Amino acid sequence: MRILVFGAGSLGTLVGGLLAAVHDVTLVGRKRHVARVSKTGLDIVGVESGHVTPTATTTETGHDADLALVTVKSFDTQAAAEALAACDVDAVLSLQNGLTEEILDSHLDVPVLAGTATYGARLVAPGRVECTGIGRVVLGALDGGTSPLAERTGKAFRDADINTLVASNMPRRRWEKLAVNAGINAVTALARVENGALASDEAHDVAHRAARETARVARLEGVNLPNRVAREAIDRVVAQTAANRSSMLQDVEAGKRTEVDAIHGAVVETAAKHGHEVPTNRTLAALLRAWERGEGVR
Repeated sequence: MRILVFGAGSLGTLVGGLLAAVHDVTLVGRKRHVARVSKTGLDIVGVESGHVTPTATTTETGHDADLALVTVKSFDTQAAAEALAACDVDAVLSLQNGLTEEILDSHLDVPVLAGTATYGARLVAPGRVECTGIGRVVLGALDGGTSPLAERTGKAFRDADINTLVASNMPRRRWEKLAVNAGINAVTALARVENGALASDEAHDVAHRAARETARVARLEGVNLPNRVAREAIDRVVAQTAANRSSMLQDVEAGKRTEVDAIHGAVVETAAKHGHEVPTNRTLAALLRAWERGEGVR
């Protein structure tokens, strides 16, 4: 399969690198990183390891691929959609944080699959990505149900030895992903701790409150996500990725803009549509936005 990875940061580089072992992969990313990959290939280190030689470029338009894998930061989704509209791709799969698939779907005339990924990834240097934890990719039709395209895509991922599940209940899984992100990302970023620190004590309670609020908003949106399922998802991901540093923590440590708007901001805004308050998510969003303004990245 010809796969275009749009957004070769930590996760995109890791997944794209694993796919490149058996597929024709093109990474679209930043200049220093793709220049190194083009010159010497990509080193995958950590709990997954290998050396692959995907095509790598900074050029965002004019590509031809069977699948575009979107892994840009959520605030870059609009720009990614516009660039992909100038490419010849047959399908799109998002593995982003937040509920970004609708933006892609509204701009593109090809099927958009929804997805989640719990693999731990860290871009340690240009041309070198570390897999900090083996997770799972879950993908399926955006509106739920069965999908031959999702099945073919799932097989392509499994052929590359990526732990992959094709699911028919992606609407609920998308909100479950948002609940997990709401519970883990801001708490770890503000406290400067690895995911495993949320397994107990006060941080655990804050994470659970953020996840429960998100589950309630999902139900207001007509998605059946019980509080218990959201809490259990948090605990499961924390246990599986205890040594990982969340993507938001990595952004804060690097002094970069975070995805607070697409995660906690989305929960707050969607709740407000229904006249509902989500105080934990509102507080976390306010603190992160204050940090971003202080750093000059907002």
